[in-house]
Amino acid sequence: MTTAKILVVDDEPQLRRVMRGALTKQGYIVADARDGDSALEMLRKDRYDLVILDRNMPGIGGVETCRAIRQHSDIGIIMLTVRKAEQDRIEALDAGADDYVTKPFSMPELLARIRANLRRVPLAPRQGPSALSFDGIVVDLSSHHISVIGQDVRLTPKQSEVLHYLVTNPNVSIPHARILQAIWGPDYGDEVEYLHVVINQLRKKIEPDPSQPRYILTEPWFGYRFQLPGTGR
Repeated sequence: MTTAKILVVDDEPQLRRVMRGALTKQGYIVADARDGDSALEMLRKDRYDLVILDRNMPGIGGVETCRAIRQHSDIGIIMLTVRKAEQDRIEALDAGADDYVTKPFSMPELLARIRANLRRVPLAPRQGPSALSFDGIVVDLSSHHISVIGQDVRLTPKQSEVLHYLVTNPNVSIPHARILQAIWGPDYGDEVEYLHVVINQLRKKIEPDPSQPRYILTEPWFGYRFQLPGTGR
């Protein structure tokens, strides 16, 4: 029986009641908030393990709330989005959400996503150097610290984990599914959209020209490769 603490944020009272009841039956400790402002206040006062956040709420919406959370917290965030609205899902990931579930959703699907996100553990250190430095970029694998030309660069948890995985497997073409399962968990593998968004975010932060990447290279229809400068392919 788990004791993870979950905050449900949705402006629909009935949905909050249903989710609170279902999650409580699974052994989770559940609190709820009706809007983004209330959620941010609750997160300032208490510690939670996961936030389930509706994208479409009056006042401060889910995307804005997600960005505000990410300014000071690495907590897991699952965004509830509208089915078939691809841009909504991309915007949720771009704001720092770890995952999304589209409405209407089944409770077993949501519970599976919750379990996957709560299983997040730091990537195990690999043998070799704990830091890489190339072309003015420093990646500290032990502290997850990144700097570009002497400037600190803030990464979301998923961005940090993906970069960590790529740089510790340099010059190797890695399939989409392998990266997804290593970072998001074994239940993932087909959600290539997740990976595309994170890779694009990373390129904007570390590549001199994100449209012509030098380091995080695309292997068409296959996956990605981190090209360590000066090592050849």
